[in-house]
Amino acid sequence: MDIVLSVLIGGIVAYFLYDYLGKRQSEKRITHQSHLLLDKIKSVCKLTTVEGDFSEIFHYEDKSAHFLRMISSKKSAIIVIKAKASVGYDLAKLRLQADENNKKIRIVHFPQPEILTVETDVTYYDIKDGLLNKFKADDLTKLNRESKQHIIDKVPESGLLEAAKKEALNAILVIENIVETIGWELDYGDITLPEDDIRSLQEHTKNTKA
Repeated sequence: MDIVLSVLIGGIVAYFLYDYLGKRQSEKRITHQSHLLLDKIKSVCKLTTVEGDFSEIFHYEDKSAHFLRMISSKKSAIIVIKAKASVGYDLAKLRLQADENNKKIRIVHFPQPEILTVETDVTYYDIKDGLLNKFKADDLTKLNRESKQHIIDKVPESGLLEAAKKEALNAILVIENIVETIGWELDYGDITLPEDDIRSLQEHTKNTKA
């Protein structure tokens, strides 16, 4: 009788120990999954949604005074700027929360679109040095920098930022696809989206689960 009782107690203890260790392993696996998902999303980092080409021509002129301002010397050039601006989302600025119990990733904050890169090709024409005011290497470096800033200042009025806002759905779909790779769900209920985007997301989710 004592042997049977001992075996029974041992079996119960072994069952609870196995169940406890199994839950611990499951919790560790789910926690690892949530960290893996967040790292995957962050690794995407910058997502370009729209690009714009710019072409600008302007006349540069610089006058300097010499000998008690009695003599002025002028240098000038025609500058042609060709540039490509990429606008999109810096996903490193996303704020996400992992709901490990329900296997969901919740978007707490979605960033605004911004200028991600500006590539410029600057060409100088009709460069004219003044007698006492000549172009130097530093001048060209400064002009290249100012040319890039000129394009950056043009982006807001170009409509690219507004166009990128309309492409927010694509950015969210990229995140959703990453989340779905290991069977988790994306919760985007805390962010504001146009009705058409919400319907598209719902349709995408329905088709994925079908």
